[in-house]
Amino acid sequence: MRLRLYHHTDGARVAYRQLGSGPPLALLHSAMLSHSEFRPVADRLAERYRLVLPDLPLHGDSEDRPRHPYTIDWFAEVIAGFAADVLGPRPLIGGHGAGAQILLHAVSSGRLAPGRLVLMPSSMHRPPRRRVRRAAWHVLAASGSVPGLDRALTHAARALFTPRRAVRLSATGEEAVRDLVRQAFADVPGNASLAHSWAKCARRWPRGARRELVECYPRLSMPVLLLWADRDRLHPLSIAEEALALLPDAQLRVLQGTGFLLSYDDPVGLAREISAFCG
Repeated sequence: MRLRLYHHTDGARVAYRQLGSGPPLALLHSAMLSHSEFRPVADRLAERYRLVLPDLPLHGDSEDRPRHPYTIDWFAEVIAGFAADVLGPRPLIGGHGAGAQILLHAVSSGRLAPGRLVLMPSSMHRPPRRRVRRAAWHVLAASGSVPGLDRALTHAARALFTPRRAVRLSATGEEAVRDLVRQAFADVPGNASLAHSWAKCARRWPRGARRELVECYPRLSMPVLLLWADRDRLHPLSIAEEALALLPDAQLRVLQGTGFLLSYDDPVGLAREISAFCG
């Protein structure tokens, strides 16, 4: 997959890879990872689609300069611009974790009108779980704006998100997850610019329950696939079940024996369900 760049109107760049031909399908990864989260399913999906895998801003090869606001509104605006430029009208698009949250915000705010929407495990309208750990991460990330602590933060992040710990994100203990996390943090240590941008994002990213989405779900007219894991401790199945009851055109599919990283625990099942839904 070749590296390509989309330049937003404010100068922010989104790096992306694409593979295959056919209708465009984009998948947005979860927080702290990169487009490589979906490498296990890339070849299978590229048999039917022009698969587009972007790095979200602050991740991978995409924008990390502290000149941007890094609010969820800004992320939604950038991704909507990316979709319009790279995918075209009414795109097939999906997201996982933070990627799903950004897509929901882009759709609910009217910035993006996908033809079909795939939502993989995320907190959606619920408050994030493990609040103490998340609060600690917010405090740590916010310290990146303090002179002298910025570079130290980047080294601490890699020490915290180790490949050994990352294997816990897989319900099957898939060893390839180590390489995924190792690659995601390879260029982080010493990147003071990234630390300042993390600090902005940590202060401005929504932290509590997003109850406004509950009111928005009945107005989402496009077909929605809730593609969930049954062993993801951060995002229980009840989140998807609550959304399913409110979305006018939605279906719920559960991949058995999978954890947070569905694409590593069951790449065949993940590709099968996305293909069956997107056509």
